[in-house]
Amino acid sequence: MNKKIDRKKILDLILNNAMYIIIALVVIYVAIKRPKFLGVASIINILSLTAAKLPIALGIAGCIVLAGTDISAGRIVGLSSVITASLLTNVSKIWPQLTQALPIPLVLLIVIAVGALIGFVNGFSVAEFSLHPYIVTLSTQLITYGIILLYMQGGTNNGMSLSGMIEPYKELITGTLFKIGTVSVPMYVLYALIFTVIIWFIWNKTVFGKNMFAVGSNPTAAEVSGVNVKKTIIMVFMLAGVMYAITGFFDAARIGSATAATGQNYESDAISACVIGGVSFVGGTGKISGVLVGVLLLQVIFTGLNFLSVSANMLYIIKGLIILIACAIDMRKYLTKK
Repeated sequence: MNKKIDRKKILDLILNNAMYIIIALVVIYVAIKRPKFLGVASIINILSLTAAKLPIALGIAGCIVLAGTDISAGRIVGLSSVITASLLTNVSKIWPQLTQALPIPLVLLIVIAVGALIGFVNGFSVAEFSLHPYIVTLSTQLITYGIILLYMQGGTNNGMSLSGMIEPYKELITGTLFKIGTVSVPMYVLYALIFTVIIWFIWNKTVFGKNMFAVGSNPTAAEVSGVNVKKTIIMVFMLAGVMYAITGFFDAARIGSATAATGQNYESDAISACVIGGVSFVGGTGKISGVLVGVLLLQVIFTGLNFLSVSANMLYIIKGLIILIACAIDMRKYLTKK
């Protein structure tokens, strides 16, 4: 009898941690095949990519805690990126009347306002009309992409890629924070850590954070307990929109240009990272540390696959499988607890 119980516990442990086991095996395999994978340059590259994708994952994580999602995230990143690139240049093709770049803090506030506005539309539609977050954010995804395309046609740009941002802005985002040997760690790694601490504080030390988890666990019970459910949902989506905007603000400098395709499919990576990190789609469950680990592990996988020369087309299949497996494991944990 005890042996059967032990076997069941071992099997549950393996199944519940199957994604981590798979990732560990991939890392070991890549490290054996390509020793440079564990080199300083590769590790810093992984950390930099993690920092770049962390803000969007932190935003989407809140929506998932509410037992929802946000598939408009990538397009909000893209819109924020093109707005940033168009305003932080001394020769703006979209705004020819601008003879010099706008102040960097002002541009940051503009993109944050845009992200918060779209987040408000998402949250209000979900809260006020009881629409499913997937349907709402699918709609705003398409609307936002249309706005990006129209914006890119502005002035004399005619849909072309935006580049030539001012040096102070690029230095602020991609400048050297410190060096390990000859390899530089970019400034946005520090900013990503700061935002992670801020979101951790909001989730764990504020009334809003407690209300968010209460609504995610049981909105009816939360409302009976005095929580303003509608306000909480709207605020979660607005906070998410702000984090997407910050991601876009980083990306214009990090990539060095902005196009209509910037941010495409970012939401799939962010959702994958959140689920890997234990943010459950059943609602009311998730930790910032889990999101951080999820983003890091996902970048480890993608970097490892690049070292193995896996085609970009194949990565889509792998991302889909990661989401499917992670969600299946998450649901299994939930059903086992019930």
